[in-house]
Amino acid sequence: MRTRELGTSGLRVSAVGLGCMTMSGGYGGAPDRDEMISVIRGAVDRGVTLFDTAEIYGPHANEDLVGEALAGLRDGVVIATKFAQSIDPVTHQAQGRMLLPEEIGRAVEGSLTRLRTDVIDLYYQHRVNPDVPIEEYAGAVRALIDAGKVKHFGLSEASAATIRRAHAVQPLTAIQSEYSLWWRRPDDGVLAACEELGIGFVPFSPLGKGFLTGTIDPTATFQKDNDLRAQIPRFTPEALAHNVTLLEDIRTLAAAKNATPAHIALAWLLARKPWIVPIPGTTKLHRVEENIAAADIDLTTAEVDALTALSSKVEIEGGRYPGFLEAQTGL
Repeated sequence: MRTRELGTSGLRVSAVGLGCMTMSGGYGGAPDRDEMISVIRGAVDRGVTLFDTAEIYGPHANEDLVGEALAGLRDGVVIATKFAQSIDPVTHQAQGRMLLPEEIGRAVEGSLTRLRTDVIDLYYQHRVNPDVPIEEYAGAVRALIDAGKVKHFGLSEASAATIRRAHAVQPLTAIQSEYSLWWRRPDDGVLAACEELGIGFVPFSPLGKGFLTGTIDPTATFQKDNDLRAQIPRFTPEALAHNVTLLEDIRTLAAAKNATPAHIALAWLLARKPWIVPIPGTTKLHRVEENIAAADIDLTTAEVDALTALSSKVEIEGGRYPGFLEAQTGL
């Protein structure tokens, strides 16, 4: 597995990481825990070193899963987790408000316990709190770094202006946001800020929540009670019927390179900048193998430009989130 440095931080990770969120539910129910532990350990065996989780996934269940899976393998991996919501430590239920800066110390202790580690390699603020200056959160994480609880600081779904303000207080190692051939908002300033400041960029949902794998068509259905995509406007049958246009040329290029659409979608991201590290999620080891193989696909400049132009030309129908979730991003 090839490796990459996240910006100029010195934090080097596998070129493709593993997003672990769906291993405790979200896209069709909770998978078998022992199987997910095997998938994570299999990913380590295949060279993956960056594993992404969050306190809110579960809540708490995903951190606990990742902690158990990586126990005994800690020295060879990088664990990233996130804070944002206030979560009851007894009921494990979100309390409907965001953590305040003075509460982050308690949150990190819970994450450390669940992850079975003494230090968190990369600690993201999962969402920006519009009611509290970002500088206060950056200062709180700086105190955790000084205390040896955290090594690196990151933000998720933040605007370029917010990134600059936080970075001035505590240098950021990575920005995590959705980014793919069908969602390109980070091109509007965020990637430029990362390049200027020496910050790595970690795209989540780099395969469009499964759409860019080419395995989802307009007949697909999603269970309202256990699949997040049932709430997402661009996964309605009408939107999917329109959006499949994006896949036609991707499939053509994939066939010419003896690759899959997922390979091409990930290879495009990797070709954009050398400090971009996508974290596709999966619950299947053979998909881990498919995803990491994208790091060995070298697209030509002409191919990258053609894919970028295609992505710009096709007008995707439907939002990537329902409105109330989209309102929490880009702050």
